Amino acid sequence: MKRVHVFISGRVQGVFYREYTRRKAQELGVKGWVRNLPDGRVEAVFEGEDRAVDEMVRWCWEGSPYASVTKVEAKEEEYTGEFEGFEIRW
Repeated sequence: MKRVHVFISGRVQGVFYREYTRRKAQELGVKGWVRNLPDGRVEAVFEGEDRAVDEMVRWCWEGSPYASVTKVEAKEEEYTGEFEGFEIRW
């Protein structure tokens, strides 16, 4: 099991990025959360099977069809198992 903390830069707010992230995470069985940051980036935490989390991080480069991602920063952290599902945070 794996946990990754991700920051996504580019045109990622106002383009349904969080909703598409939630849908993809649920499809892959990944738990955690996603939110917009005041500086225009999107932040997310993904937890789950190694392969599924790796796929989520790769997917972050695509995101919403309306997004234009310029950078994905991903940092592996200690797995906690704290999440029941995947949510959009405000």
